[in-house]
Amino acid sequence: MRKNLIAGNWKMNATHLEAIQMVQKLSYRLDHNDYQRVDVVVCPPFTALRSAQTVIETDHLPIGLGAQNVYWEQKGAYTGEIAPDMLAKLSVSYVIVGHSERRELFGETDEDVNRKVKAVLDAGMTPILCVGETEAEREDGVTEAKVGGQVRAGLAGVTSDQIAGMVVAYEPIWAIGTGRTASDDDAGAMATYIRNTIADIAGEAAEETRILYGGSMNPGNVAGLMAKRDIDGGLVGGASLDPDTFASVIRYWV
Repeated sequence: MRKNLIAGNWKMNATHLEAIQMVQKLSYRLDHNDYQRVDVVVCPPFTALRSAQTVIETDHLPIGLGAQNVYWEQKGAYTGEIAPDMLAKLSVSYVIVGHSERRELFGETDEDVNRKVKAVLDAGMTPILCVGETEAEREDGVTEAKVGGQVRAGLAGVTSDQIAGMVVAYEPIWAIGTGRTASDDDAGAMATYIRNTIADIAGEAAEETRILYGGSMNPGNVAGLMAKRDIDGGLVGGASLDPDTFASVIRYWV
């Protein structure tokens, strides 16, 4: 059985002091049963990772720590970049790779994303590989070709065992930060398509890979999305910035 995972992508929000408060407030709103049902992850900006790590470890919180990006080299003259081992030493467990904002705004290619996936795995962390289509691509009927191509490129050269432990997030670009959400059926169908694509690459390992929905998931739509067989959680953006709202997403069955 795949355990559901809800990850909060804070993007470029929260100072290190605000991060401390956000993690603490979130922990107050969750209990043992919540963590039994769902793996909870927070992904602060780089400047807040150490503060979030300290709170999580000091208070013995069963909350995973994630990073929003990484570079694929271990060290060197790469001003402004962060190496995989730098994150691993901060007890980071998950790293978001290939988010649409990185692809669209910063020009990351499929090849870049694949390098990052491999670097994260080599450092003992779990990549959250993001894939998704634009509104124009959806209207042109090429959603599956776009998403399938991103999945195949992102997983190139990755072993079946590694793929089994990975996370893939389907994030329709037209729904990110817009308040618009793919219908439950459309999101579920795309999650199934992604799993079938992974099965073509890695066989039975695809049944272990967790697939998340990312694209304005919130307390109002999470239950319907989570009811779909191949959706195993969410990569939550804006709704993760408020601990009350994020807790409501995590506790979607209540």
